[in-house]
Amino acid sequence: MQFCVFNSLLKSLYLLLTERVLQKKTRMGSEPGPVQIVTVNKEEHSFDLDTEALERILLVPKIRDMNVVVLSVAGAFRKGKSFLLDFMLRYMYRKSSDDWLGRDDEPLTGFSWRGGSEPETTGIQLWSEVFVVRKSNGKQVAVLLMDTQGAFDNQSTVKDCATIFALSTMTSSIQIYNLSQNIQEDDLQQLQLFTEYGRLAMDEIFLKPFQSLMFLIRDWSFPYEYDYGLKGGSQFLDKRLQVKDSQHEELQTVRQHIHSCFTSISCFLLPHPGLKVATNPAFQGQLCDVAPEFKKELRDLIPALLDPDKLAVKEINGNTVTCRGLLEYFKSYIKIYQGEDLPHPKSMLLATAEANNLAAVASSKDQYYKNMEKVCGGELPYVAPDSLEEKHNFYLRESLHHFTSIKKMGGQDFCNRYQAQLESELNELWVSFSKHNESKNVFSAFRTPAVLFVLVCLLYVLSGLLLFIGLDSVSFVCDCMLGLAMIAMLTWAFIRYSGQYRGVGTAIDQGAGVLLEQVCRKM
Repeated sequence: MQFCVFNSLLKSLYLLLTERVLQKKTRMGSEPGPVQIVTVNKEEHSFDLDTEALERILLVPKIRDMNVVVLSVAGAFRKGKSFLLDFMLRYMYRKSSDDWLGRDDEPLTGFSWRGGSEPETTGIQLWSEVFVVRKSNGKQVAVLLMDTQGAFDNQSTVKDCATIFALSTMTSSIQIYNLSQNIQEDDLQQLQLFTEYGRLAMDEIFLKPFQSLMFLIRDWSFPYEYDYGLKGGSQFLDKRLQVKDSQHEELQTVRQHIHSCFTSISCFLLPHPGLKVATNPAFQGQLCDVAPEFKKELRDLIPALLDPDKLAVKEINGNTVTCRGLLEYFKSYIKIYQGEDLPHPKSMLLATAEANNLAAVASSKDQYYKNMEKVCGGELPYVAPDSLEEKHNFYLRESLHHFTSIKKMGGQDFCNRYQAQLESELNELWVSFSKHNESKNVFSAFRTPAVLFVLVCLLYVLSGLLLFIGLDSVSFVCDCMLGLAMIAMLTWAFIRYSGQYRGVGTAIDQGAGVLLEQVCRKM
């Protein structure tokens, strides 16, 4: 009996432990975390959307019909984007607490991040849990946090960087442009390129295509010029984005483009987090290693970004977007970037080198054209083919010499492609000039009717001779051929007069040419 009781206790203990393990596994499986929704094929430089993963996040019954707020962080790689997002997560989970930053020894978790020089995040990730926030007017909105692959690493092309940034900007309602130390002119030019690449993918734009943009300047080292935070950032940004008449047109265009793309633009100046954060390989986000002024500014930045009444609901062409609608936009946009409808964005050096070589091609081609026009263009008389070809060869060499004498960018191999393009285009021009010159040849113009007329005369005489010697049947054949030749001559005349049935006229010309060539060869 005691054995039975002992056995029963063992079974109960086993069932209890099994249940605890299952509960733990279930809880671990349902724990929120980063979800990869856009993956990058680095070998083919292509993008894929994980539709099932995105559906699991956006089609939860509780939130799928809510208006959505998408906060995204984008910028160059290894500048602390994921690190910043994890503080946002900490705030969203603990915003009811005054000390939401947590304990000094608490590691920072959430989106994957680490120190060092190698990139960490790839593609686009969303936090799996959608936060429901109630605004002061009583409306609830769904808040999504998005992390993006850093731009300009050693494995991504300009197209890869532009596509990730464009997708992030097109699908977010609040875009944080994460920069280091300052806003350089090349930062603005890259922003112009990336936003323009996103704008091209949008079919119809009636309003400004994108919503809120925040320049987040990390490691700001000049608080004596502009204070940390939003106020100093606003003053600094106004000066950086100011359009002046004294500026070069290129600088004005960049700033005007940025102003035209976003409904609101702001800036926040954030201090350096401290040397322990930057140089300690064992740093895991503990606040005790973070500089006090950085923590102070975080306490201002994060609540300001995630204030319920300041959260901008995602809109496209003035229409609010729900979680369910955002899924469809993701599907549509990824198809555009998977196709070949959009031009491939190029680096500034490549684009400049291409324009430089194309200008040299155009200049050399124009020189050849003008020289050949003086020889056989317009109303000038017919030129003997041998003489014309001699002129062509001379001006072709001159044109190629002109191309090679122009200083060009891109290196020899790059320039050789454009030289080959120039040679091909010059040969096409030569064919055109040759045909134009041939059309001025009087005999060439009347070659077909002359051949047909001579043929008619010969057949008429031959038919009469054959009839005279009694070969009636052969004479009849000659009469038939005579009739066909006359019909061909009349048809050719009609086509030349009316301009219709040009294919038939070409066939008659070719036939007359073959006949003349055969006769001349035998003679």
